[in-house]
Order: sequence, then structure tokens, then C-alpha cells
Amino acid sequence: MTAKRRLAGVAFDLDGVLTDTARAHYRAWKKMADTLGIPFDEEANEALKGVDRMGSLALILGDRPGYDSTERERLAAQKNDWYLEEIAHFGPEDLFPGAREALDQCRTAGLRLALASASRNAPLLLARMQIDTLFDAVIDPASVAAGKPAPDIFLAAARAIGAEPAQVLGVEDAAAGIQAIRAAGMPALGVGDPAALPGADWVIPVIADFDLADYSAG
Repeated sequence: MTAKRRLAGVAFDLDGVLTDTARAHYRAWKKMADTLGIPFDEEANEALKGVDRMGSLALILGDRPGYDSTERERLAAQKNDWYLEEIAHFGPEDLFPGAREALDQCRTAGLRLALASASRNAPLLLARMQIDTLFDAVIDPASVAAGKPAPDIFLAAARAIGAEPAQVLGVEDAAAGIQAIRAAGMPALGVGDPAALPGADWVIPVIADFDLADYSAG
């Protein structure tokens, strides 16, 4: 059993942890791939979990010629427009069961909260789901040098809440995210299938099973 840690904060991912925008992302990427004549299905989409927008686009395009940086920026912007259409009606009811309660547990315990999401639309989603005021910091993924599985966004989260990485619990649903947390020197809580989250210190099936007492030594 992994030893509990004395925590000062928690850094949450968003997609797949607190809410599910995965289908919205998939439909937007699928629409883009279809317009380009590139095969793309749900299996291919799995490789994009936890990866930022430009990284996801690079995975879809592969080594196909004809896509310079200007065209890639245009494609990424078009995908984002389609994605925003998909999430136009998001609200508090789109939080996973237990997500608000997990955040409240952390706040009640006096922990500082950061969001470490690859989504540039995270602030919009937090506001629509009415949980934006619960976070002390929301890291802009465009502000870090490298996306997950690099540790940059989680290290930025720790700095933003004034805590040492070892005192910040990272919460993720993707293998790339767990790798990023561990590379940052943080304890890692996975949400989902343990087989898909190697390296996590703890794994819970869903965020409704979050119990701070299982990870924090107080």
C-alpha cells in the first residue's frame, strides 16, 4: 500500500476526471479528419487522451506532407470552433457525480487547488459548470514549454499554489497525465482502469470514490 502524503494542494486534470468532454473532442477531431480524408476512429482517438491541441493534430496528420505551421494553426483553430459548438450547452449538470464533492473535500481540508489541463478551453468549462471559484490557479497550457507526458504543467501548478511538488497530489485519467505527475515528483491518483494507468500510486474507478483521507496524512 502506498504511504499517505502530507499534502498542501491538489492538481486536477479536467477531461475524464471532473467532466466528460471526450466525446465532444472526438466528434470535433473526427469532423476535421474526415474533411482531410484521413482515417480516424475511436481507437485512434485513444492516443490523443491527455495530449494538447497541437500535439493531437500532429498525431492525426502523422508524416503527411503539405501541412506547414500556418496550415496547422488554421486546422487547430477550426477544430476548436467545432469543439466549442459541441460544448455550448455545458453546465453544472455535466460534472461527474462526486466531482463537486471531491473539490469541496479538498477546500474544507485547507488544501489549495490547481487545474492542470491540456485544454485551452478549461476556464470556460469551469465557469459554465460553476466550479471556477474553487480553484486557486488554472494553468494555461500555452504557457508551458512541453505538454504531457512532460511534467511542465504540473510543476507550473505546484508553483502557482506555492507548494513543493512532493506535497501536491496530481489527479489524472490518462497514462500521459500519470507520467507527467510522476515526472514532476508528485504523488499520483489515477481515475479509471488500473491497467491503463501504470505508475499511479492509487487508482479509483470514478471521481465519486475520491476520499482525501486515503491519500493525505493530514
